Amino acid sequence: MTTLPPPATELSADEARRLALRAQGFLGAPDRRAGVRGVLRHLGAVQLDTISVLARSHELVPYARLGAVGRRTVDDAYWTDTHAFEYWSHAACILPIEEWPHFAFRRRAYRNRPHWNHHLPDGDYDRVVKQLRTEGPLTATDLGGAKKTSEWWDWSGTKVAVERALMYGEVVCVERRGWKRVYDLAERAVPAALLHDDLDDTECLRRLVRLAGQSLGVGTRADIADYHRLKAEQVDAVIADSGLVPVTVQGWGRPAWADPAALETPPRGRHRTTLLSPFDSLVWERARTERIFGFTHRLEAYVPKQKRVHGYFAMPVLAGGRLVGRVDPAREGRTLVAKQVTLAGRKTAPAVAQALVEAASWVDCTDVRVERVETPELGEPLTRELARLLA
Repeated sequence: MTTLPPPATELSADEARRLALRAQGFLGAPDRRAGVRGVLRHLGAVQLDTISVLARSHELVPYARLGAVGRRTVDDAYWTDTHAFEYWSHAACILPIEEWPHFAFRRRAYRNRPHWNHHLPDGDYDRVVKQLRTEGPLTATDLGGAKKTSEWWDWSGTKVAVERALMYGEVVCVERRGWKRVYDLAERAVPAALLHDDLDDTECLRRLVRLAGQSLGVGTRADIADYHRLKAEQVDAVIADSGLVPVTVQGWGRPAWADPAALETPPRGRHRTTLLSPFDSLVWERARTERIFGFTHRLEAYVPKQKRVHGYFAMPVLAGGRLVGRVDPAREGRTLVAKQVTLAGRKTAPAVAQALVEAASWVDCTDVRVERVETPELGEPLTRELARLLA
């Protein structure tokens, strides 16, 4: 096939899969000159998470697309020169700074929220804002302490106040330091041209729906809503004016919308072979991952150990535009340990081995050890290929 059908038409399931891969940066030559910042702007959101096995998820996302980019380079790209801010999108996410105005609808919703899980003591909000104005940027610890007790949920009045100020948009997280948020006033951290809530909810939603469609390539209403955690009715209200075009995808059984620019040229180029963070936007929505790849993906970090099937931080393996296995990794010194490996078949062993060796090199490991392969007879071709690549 040399061209995709025109907009508002039918796509095969394979065409939709390839559109999704290209939109997510996994098909075709990566834009290395744009680097990590280019990945962030291309995806529109990079999810943060506290779990760190090989690396934290926000580091794994650009690695999966660009290869062995330095981990310090990743953090610098996000946090220097006001290129990004952290806010609630799909979850807690790093977002391109130019999207600050388009989250005004969410800031307004937080300001108008009638009930909160944490009590805000009188005076703490004003005190925290005043302290940031005179002393910032500061962590919650710098501001007076984040916890009342050692329990993770037992926030101090200071922590409640500064998080509330972040949700309202008066305060911004300007970096993570030792995984602690570093807060500053938005008026200092956000460029003046962007520091406003002038856009009404409709304009904000229209923009985020369009961005989600571009980042997905093609998606259902549920896919598009999930990307920035919008409500279905919010998507319905603006999708006709978002610039996305309606399509049908064979086998999906529900309406879909596509980025018209993505339909203009056929997706082609080199496929990336890599381990994926479970929080990568290619796979973060389980129903979409099953629909596109026929792959059931579930993070089991919060599942009791005895009930886990694939492991604590099982990372899907992408190769040839397919999800061909899983690896539950760990590190012992300079050895990357594959505690459990699942392969789709004998032919996928070379790709899984390649993904393991590249990941090991990235985190400065010189060896790879496989502890368990779910299908034992596939262990031999995997270890043989690893030995070849590591020789």
